[in-house]
Amino acid sequence: GVVIDMTRRAAIRRFEPAGGLVRADGGATLDEILRAAVPHGWFLPVTPGTSMITVGGAIAADVHGKNHPTAGSFRHHVRGFTLLLADGTHRWVTPDDDDVFAATFGGMGLTGIVLDAEIALRRIATTQLHTTTIITGDLDATLSVLDAADAEYRIATLDLMRTRNLGRAIVETADHADTGDDNRPPRFAPAARLTVPPGVPGGLLNRASARLANELWFARAARRPRHQLVEAAGFFYPLDAVAHWNRLYGPRGFVQYQVAVPCGAEDAIRAIARRFAQTRCPTFVAVLKRLGRGAGLLSFPIDGWTVAVDIPAGVAELGRLLDDCDEIVCQAEGRVYLAKDGRLSAHRLRRMYPEVDGWRRIRDQLDPHGRWRSDLGRRLGLCT
Repeated sequence: GVVIDMTRRAAIRRFEPAGGLVRADGGATLDEILRAAVPHGWFLPVTPGTSMITVGGAIAADVHGKNHPTAGSFRHHVRGFTLLLADGTHRWVTPDDDDVFAATFGGMGLTGIVLDAEIALRRIATTQLHTTTIITGDLDATLSVLDAADAEYRIATLDLMRTRNLGRAIVETADHADTGDDNRPPRFAPAARLTVPPGVPGGLLNRASARLANELWFARAARRPRHQLVEAAGFFYPLDAVAHWNRLYGPRGFVQYQVAVPCGAEDAIRAIARRFAQTRCPTFVAVLKRLGRGAGLLSFPIDGWTVAVDIPAGVAELGRLLDDCDEIVCQAEGRVYLAKDGRLSAHRLRRMYPEVDGWRRIRDQLDPHGRWRSDLGRRLGLCT
């Protein structure tokens, strides 16, 4: 088949500084939108943990951020998009086109190709945020602090490397500041990028180094002021400052396992945390977030919790560990995030996404001959 790369179609077609509307190509990155909009006092209302994804990718995955309970996912801020259908025609899709709009957000690119989209931005006075840092003693305390926080942005970095105090966390909450500490106009100024060179040997990131990294992160968090003003680039996109950071995991790379479970199924999070701790799996990054109401079909968020864990791909019995976690998630009526998936089975997909048949019907109407395909779609039975 033919692989389609949209990154060469990456223009900002129109930006309205007065109203905060931006129309950008599907191949434009969130970084490019921010560089155009922030100097005029506008920011993305929803953003994931990297600004290096494209607009089309953000729609295909229906990305969410640290403020999902209050702002929803990316779909809630898109006024419309141009979809290239399998028959070669273009279709302008808005929320009024309920089925096609809903099926494309979270549809992993299988309803068509997003050529461009119009996004409603949010007003900001400065790129700085008021942040609060709280260190918790275990997973129960972490869940309680996250649930009780009333800040717009909430995230917890978990320690899964110890059975005692399992799930202790560095909880960060934040709100956009009304004024900055320097009275300068808003600016999007990410830190100068460092680059991890190729050839990092495998095995560098192991259980011992993971434990050490966690201890250092917690010691650093304990020393810094509880309340701070921080720049948006550092708060939202810390890893964007390090190019090719995945090379730190060695030639085999890493797996990010991200799942969501509904409110009332917190025992599933506890079970997954115990499973990782008991298998002595080195986890360098593990984050927990609160989610709000979901959007249905194949969109990932559900009213509950999401946890994401980065794991070296070479860990022994990794497949078995993640299969066990999949079953825990299924029993809790949760789901795996398809945008981070490379191994889920088709039969578990049906259990995790009960609206998948409705999504298929919409997709088949748009592409009756199954021209848009992907490896993920074939593996999960989303396309032929």
